[in-house]
Order: sequence, then structure tokens, then C-alpha cells
Amino acid sequence: MPRVMNFYMDDSGTRTPNRKPLPFEPSVRNFFALGGVLINEEDEAAARKAYHDFCERWKLNYPLHSVDIRHSCGRFSWLHRKTDEYERFMRDLTRLLTSINVLGLACVIDRPGYDARYRERYGRKLRVMPERSCRADEQRLAKYYEALKVSGPPFEKDSSSAYAPLAAAEFADTLYEIRFKSKSSPLGQIAELFLWPLVLAAYDETNRACATLRDAGCFIESRLRLDEIAVGGSKRSCFELVDRHQRGN
Repeated sequence: MPRVMNFYMDDSGTRTPNRKPLPFEPSVRNFFALGGVLINEEDEAAARKAYHDFCERWKLNYPLHSVDIRHSCGRFSWLHRKTDEYERFMRDLTRLLTSINVLGLACVIDRPGYDARYRERYGRKLRVMPERSCRADEQRLAKYYEALKVSGPPFEKDSSSAYAPLAAAEFADTLYEIRFKSKSSPLGQIAELFLWPLVLAAYDETNRACATLRDAGCFIESRLRLDEIAVGGSKRSCFELVDRHQRGN
């Protein structure tokens, strides 16, 4: 049997293509992202144990949903900001995420920047492949997965050449299988908890959540040489408007 590395993937941001041009608002993060965590198959048992130990300490029998935790809503409405309990919970959650042997990886697309770059060239053709939510989406993602092995990535060759995309034969040799995971999956929840800091990193690398995981060596860039990061690291795409604003132009 081959050694297998599993990629637990989630999505964040709106999935809906826009019919009208999207105005750029510097104070609003309007994005779509796919990402999560890479983990060696042999490390999964230890990661699941760490997850279950955390849930037992906090008497949790429901998923660790990132949005609910961040906004103290839903089943985490008991977790009030600016309280000792909140600080203890977040410190313990940080220990969980930084102690398991996973690497965060994502692709974050700024939607107004995407719109500005491609609307004139392609009209309205924003295609995204989200993490499982319904049968139709699962079938679509599975079809895309199989197409990678036959035809390679569907990106424009010139504009994507900087990322050294794999050819169809390389995808066929590398991709092992696809399995859909429910929201109850411990590692699926960890993927979701990693994705939000990865999104923040695309907009502001000094953000506390991003910096904590990055400084702990939890992002894939920590395992890459400087000359490998552009190809093998997380991607940020269509950020021209954001970067221009941050430069003051």
C-alpha cells in the first residue's frame, strides 16, 4: 500500500456568482476560499485523540464550528468574549491546533478583484467547487477531480504558469481517491478552524490568529524553501484592488 497524505478541505465565503459588478470596499473582506489541512494518514489517530480529549475537557458533544466560536453564537452562545472562560477556551483550542501534526493550506480569491480582472474578458463565469453540502455539489466536485487526471487543470496556461501546475499525467499519478466527509468529522472541523486564519493571512498577515498558527509552524510554508513557496504554498488570487488600497494608491 502507498503512503497516503490526506487533505481535509472546507470552504469559506460566499459561493454565489455575482450578476452585477462588485464594488471594492476596503473595510469588507469579500472572498471565496477553499482550504484546510494536510495530514499523514498515520498521524490521524493522534489528531483524533487530541480532538476528543479537548471536547471531553469542555464537555462538548457538538462540532467545533469556526463561525459559531468566533461570534459566540449557535451552540457556542455560552462562550462570551472578554471573560476568563473565553480566554481559557481559546488558549486550549490554540494548543489543540498547534499540537497536532497538520499543515494548513488554502487558496483565497478576493471576489471584487476577481470581478475586476475577469468580467470584461469572460463576462460572468465565476465557478467554484465547495466542500460537501448537497449531492449535486458532491457530483460536480467528483467530476472535476476526475477531469484533473484526464485533462489537467482548466486554468489559462500563461497566467497560471508561475505556479507550475501539474500536467494531467502527474495528477493521475498523485491523486489517490476522493472521499466526502461530514461536518461531524474531527479532522473536517480542524480543517474549518484552520481555514479562517488562512483567509485572514491573505488580507493581513499580522492578524493574531494567523500569526499564532504561522509562528507555530502550522502552515505549509514552514516546510518549504523560500524558492518553493510561490508554487507550493497557499495562494491568494485577484488581490490587486486590496494591494493597491494597502499601498495607498
